[in-house]
Amino acid sequence: MRILITGGAGFIGCNLAAACIRAGHQVTIFDNLSRRGSSANLAWLREQFGDSFAVDVGDIREAAAIERAARGQEAVYHLAAQTAVTTSVTDPRTDFEINALGTFNVLEAARKAGEDPVFIYSSTNKVYGGMEDAPAVERATRYELPDYPRGVGEARPLDFHSPYGCSKGAADQYVRDYARIYGLRSVVFRQSCIYGQRQMGVEDQGWVAWFIIAAVTGQPITIYGDGKQVRDLLHVDDLVAAFLAATERIDATRGQVYNLGGGPQNTLSIWAEFGPLLAETLGKAIIPAAFKDWRPGDQPVFIADIAKAKAEFGWQPHIGVREGIARLARWVEDNRELFASSGG
Repeated sequence: MRILITGGAGFIGCNLAAACIRAGHQVTIFDNLSRRGSSANLAWLREQFGDSFAVDVGDIREAAAIERAARGQEAVYHLAAQTAVTTSVTDPRTDFEINALGTFNVLEAARKAGEDPVFIYSSTNKVYGGMEDAPAVERATRYELPDYPRGVGEARPLDFHSPYGCSKGAADQYVRDYARIYGLRSVVFRQSCIYGQRQMGVEDQGWVAWFIIAAVTGQPITIYGDGKQVRDLLHVDDLVAAFLAATERIDATRGQVYNLGGGPQNTLSIWAEFGPLLAETLGKAIIPAAFKDWRPGDQPVFIADIAKAKAEFGWQPHIGVREGIARLARWVEDNRELFASSGG
């Protein structure tokens, strides 16, 4: 299969590209290489696979460029994005142009590609907003949502909060509607907290990796909120498996939206529980964190109800949170040179 991966030099993208190349697919990575670590990720792919994949350096904000890249592709995995809530607040125009307009450009490119491609979009749980109508109960080390014992399902009303939530949410709905209006074989993944190897986390995005990187390299950690916010963690290898499974079962998944996360079995509060686990994993004390105000739209709890994905395309996570964090910590410790400076 001929596969185009936008943002293919990013964290999720390079892991997805590697899996697709190993499976024998013809992969083209479309990326503007602006993200921290993207050049290192491409170098890693070249070390493993040589010239067996193509790289198209371009920007999804340029419609003609992405149209050329999509021509003749049989699958388009759209991962390119502006990913930080804080950045969206300080620069909402750029956030909109990348996430909303950029996704529109990729959709149009796929529609015109000539091969009726599968189209899978990497969306976010932020489309559900702050969920203020679902009161959280505070416990010693975490918040709980009594109204959602199995996690949040896809029927939860959308409530875009923050420019990032708006831009990703608008794109989410465009992808869904292109299946209805144009028959595009599109799928939306509303992803929870994804983590794993090759994640170059920074303070405002990729918190699991960032906390590990900071702890390993002796940098300060700042917690926004009180650290009891709960997330379900999904290892990148399990997410990659979801992309491949949803493609294989596209007759069932086309036009559908799926919440993807670690589910209720793979949850941690972001510091009250993660901090001690990190110290245990690294075998050393962690520099005490500083605390600042909550970020806009930050949910006290988000846990994905992943039952729909399991029922409709047979997917569920297999890497538990302790195992996954241990894997990521080993990778960070083995690749300290990637984090020797802020430029990564």
